[in-house]
Amino acid sequence: MHVGLNAVFLDPGRSGGPETYLRGLAPALAAEFPNVRFTIATTRRGAAALKRDGFTDVIEVPTDEGERLNRLRAEEWLVPRLAAREEWDIVHSLASVCPVWSRVPSVVTLHDVTFFRQRTFGWSTTFAMQQIVKRGSRHAAALITATNASRDEICDVLGLDPREFVIAPHGAGRLPGVEPSPEQAVREKFKLIDKRVVLSVGAKRPHKNQIVLVRALTRLDADMVLVLAGHEEPYDHELRAEAARLGVADRVRFPGYVTDADLEALWRLGGCMAFPTLGEGFGLPLVEALQRGVPVAASDIPVLREVGADAAEYFDPHDPADVAATIDDVFDDARLRADGPARAARFSWPEAARKTYEAYERALSRSRTS
Repeated sequence: MHVGLNAVFLDPGRSGGPETYLRGLAPALAAEFPNVRFTIATTRRGAAALKRDGFTDVIEVPTDEGERLNRLRAEEWLVPRLAAREEWDIVHSLASVCPVWSRVPSVVTLHDVTFFRQRTFGWSTTFAMQQIVKRGSRHAAALITATNASRDEICDVLGLDPREFVIAPHGAGRLPGVEPSPEQAVREKFKLIDKRVVLSVGAKRPHKNQIVLVRALTRLDADMVLVLAGHEEPYDHELRAEAARLGVADRVRFPGYVTDADLEALWRLGGCMAFPTLGEGFGLPLVEALQRGVPVAASDIPVLREVGADAAEYFDPHDPADVAATIDDVFDDARLRADGPARAARFSWPEAARKTYEAYERALSRSRTS
């Protein structure tokens, strides 16, 4: 079998969860199924980054994130042509957006439908994604998502049959793979001397809801600071303005892009990881925190309850007082530090690969009988 992995979404270092998914799943698929060939089709910047990191079977598609029309052309025209030319048996789109039509059987990982319900992207991007996802999911020979909660929400929004889905939980995100930067150096770099750290990791976008953490700061002790790790996004301006309005600007850190070594150090410094998202398909930052024994305070939404279970505590993501109280409760909590790694160990990329292969088999079976 020859499977093409459609990664035309990839903007290295900025793609967040879908990039972690690609980098975790692709090597696991290759290791679990050595008789299958896996080729990654991706952007110019994506191809350069993956090749630099040791990925070998990579095809560069002439587009990059930010080139909207070129990206659309690549997704809807070039990838299906590439699939036919390279004689792929399956084209697996890894980030919800997929070819609306393809001669080659299509498998789509639908992470979530948050962008149907929450302010996430600009209106034109949102509209285009909604139309493509609606049509592409109906054309697909098999669908994958990571949790029962995400499947149920996707089916509710798109009118799909739950039986069309294979549930393939992700692995435990990005594994600790680098030596952390020295603690003192990181405290100095991010102005954390004599501070207790509430860490939030992830894209800063409206549906990720970091603004409720800024508002919760007014109810937390003055030595607690909020570190919002992640690339600068337009939403940063809203967060900074709210921090200034509330008089807590000196207690919020906007480090922008954080190196792997610095991020591992921040995980070690964090007394709590706060995850206030309003919509999610799995919640990789939650599992990454659990894996490292960092206590988690997270939104009380079904998908995070499913993933975190009793190894995290949950708050109303619309209530700053509840957020603050939960952060206080979990901060440096010994039980959560002990329970987190065991919960995270339930999730592995090899198991994600095996469940993904079930979707490939389903797609091929359907294509033979159609």
